[in-house]
Amino acid sequence: MTPRQHINAFLTLLRKEISRCFRIWPQTFAAPVITSTLYFIIFGKILGARVGDQHGFSYIQFIAPGLILMSVLMGSYINTSSSFFGTKFSRAVEELLMSPMPTSTIVLGYTLGGVFRGLFTGLIVSIIAMVFTHIHYVHIWLMFYSIFITSFLFALVGMINGIFARTFDEVSWIPSFILTPLTYLAGVFYSISLLPPVWQVISHFDPVYYLISAFRFSMLGLKSDVTTYALSVSSILVVIAFFATSYSLRYSARMRD
Repeated sequence: MTPRQHINAFLTLLRKEISRCFRIWPQTFAAPVITSTLYFIIFGKILGARVGDQHGFSYIQFIAPGLILMSVLMGSYINTSSSFFGTKFSRAVEELLMSPMPTSTIVLGYTLGGVFRGLFTGLIVSIIAMVFTHIHYVHIWLMFYSIFITSFLFALVGMINGIFARTFDEVSWIPSFILTPLTYLAGVFYSISLLPPVWQVISHFDPVYYLISAFRFSMLGLKSDVTTYALSVSSILVVIAFFATSYSLRYSARMRD
């Protein structure tokens, strides 16, 4: 394939993924709006009045970055895992693999489709947050990088899940039983410093904790000793996950089941 053909193939696949997001908008965009609004009302307004300030910010301001990033990573993950598994289930993936399109182009097309959904969902949740409280943007470029790298990482992880999943149940149980507990344990709704020492140690083994801490620092300016570590490690994980996804797509036995 010529470079122009590579670009056309990539853009075609990306357009398909983006149009899919808008085609099933009640699932991709309406659901996060309803869920986030309930979070801000119940946790931010009702419980927040009793919890009080957190590190110099109102409780609803403190949880806003965590809710935004949680919606981003969930949206990115679910989009690629469900979309690619649907392609594999319908056997349409065979046409992709038999085409002259490189495996890396296929991975990039699906992944950036997931990134689009994640970032668009994050934008919607940010607008909802501005309805309930004042939103800070202390380190705006760090915020953009943090939210993009998180979205890209979980979109890749979602595609890996789509590659290895054999049933729709195997696609849906990871968000319910792994991602949701990890996000709740990562300090979305509270400061880790409020936890007993044992749970603080456990939280430090949660990878999502570092991503949320970095994103909260970029928005609120709350100093954290894990910010540089979180962004460095997540950037390295993106590279590893990209090559692992490309390799699995081409050589995994699950693609031939």
